[in-house]
Amino acid sequence: MGSAPSKQLVRPSVVHDEKRLFPADMAAITVVSPSSSDGSLTKSIIASWESDAAREPKTVLARTILQHSDISTTLTSRTARAADVHVFNNVIDFKTGPITNQKSSGRCWLFASTNVFRYSIMKALKLSDFELSQSYLFFWDKLNKANYYLELSIQNADLPIDDRLINHLSGDLVSDGGQWDMVVNLVERYGLVPQAVFPESTHSSLSGPLNKLVKTKLREHALILRRLSSSLRASSVPEEVIVSTLRAKKETLVKEIYIILTATLGVPPAADERFTWEFTDTDGKFGKWQGTPLEFSRTFASKPYPVSESFSLINDPRNPYSKLYTVDKLGNVWGARPVLYVNTEIENLKAVVVKAIKAGHPIFFGCDVGKFSETAGGVMDPALFKYELAFDITLGMTKAERLQVNESAMTHAMVISGVHLDGNGKPIRYKVENSWGEASGDKGYFVMTDAWFE
Repeated sequence: MGSAPSKQLVRPSVVHDEKRLFPADMAAITVVSPSSSDGSLTKSIIASWESDAAREPKTVLARTILQHSDISTTLTSRTARAADVHVFNNVIDFKTGPITNQKSSGRCWLFASTNVFRYSIMKALKLSDFELSQSYLFFWDKLNKANYYLELSIQNADLPIDDRLINHLSGDLVSDGGQWDMVVNLVERYGLVPQAVFPESTHSSLSGPLNKLVKTKLREHALILRRLSSSLRASSVPEEVIVSTLRAKKETLVKEIYIILTATLGVPPAADERFTWEFTDTDGKFGKWQGTPLEFSRTFASKPYPVSESFSLINDPRNPYSKLYTVDKLGNVWGARPVLYVNTEIENLKAVVVKAIKAGHPIFFGCDVGKFSETAGGVMDPALFKYELAFDITLGMTKAERLQVNESAMTHAMVISGVHLDGNGKPIRYKVENSWGEASGDKGYFVMTDAWFE
């Protein structure tokens, strides 16, 4: 989905005091000499480890079993699987469908957001099956990310080509992923359309080949702009003329990206272009809607609140709570709303989810889906795998520590559509609508434990 929130780095002055270089109570410290003075792994060290391991029955059993089977499958906890049932006592009052499938693309955030938006549309029009066009938003996101990258290239053209910022920006410059605020930018500028109006294409469902080509062209475009900027500055051209000239050149370059995108994804309707959408409701009655993509989103997807009034809550224990955070130079639509997060305590996040579900509102959320989760059964539970028992280890990092060392990051977006509460109103597990098709989880739905949520 995107990068973790940044924080301002304050470097304190350091005063060396020899008396403070060691703990006051040295008696509490056991000093042990290493087996290898130079830090290398010697033959004797390995032999010692193996001698210990060969005498440990648990290790011998693990070696017997795990050399011939997948560790996650073999070490799945039967107890956890039995406890993590797909049963919930609070769900949103209208079930949407069908379960969507992002296929071989990283468009989870577009699927999750449109799955939230379609709720009010399906309920208002009494539809049993309906999808908004994820490909429509995907097209405009790709085009705008190309423009965003080249604007940053203009803005930072004076930096050396091997500068860390330039290197970072030219990395995954037009990835499929995104954040909630990026969805807001797209919907506010381009609106929404039903999938029937702008259907899937091969390269919306299989984005890898398209991304590879677009990234190659954009990196070349950035070099063109850098050379032009250097030439203009060497000629002592006024700054406003430099920026104007670079942007004029940039527009001719982004046009090439537009041609690539329209050839592979199709030509989408413009935000103010009228379209006609015909449908049949659950009573078998024919219906027809006419208007523009912007009118469609304002008519249906802005209920009960405008999209622009929504914002993201996060729980990032590295940083102070009740503060607003952003990620510098992360965005899609140049000059539009920045990516913002309000950092709050985990209990506040839970309270918001419970309140929203009880009010009938599905929740868009981002998470690190690959950690302690199982796709086939649709289970997300930190107690799911018995790694500690099998290997005699402890996995003891806190959430803050996992974020600090890049062990965890926001990688996937889904929708919370239900919650199971205990007798005191505390969450036990959550119902999660994924976008990996009906073959994953319980017909496309996952169960997330409260411990995993935290």
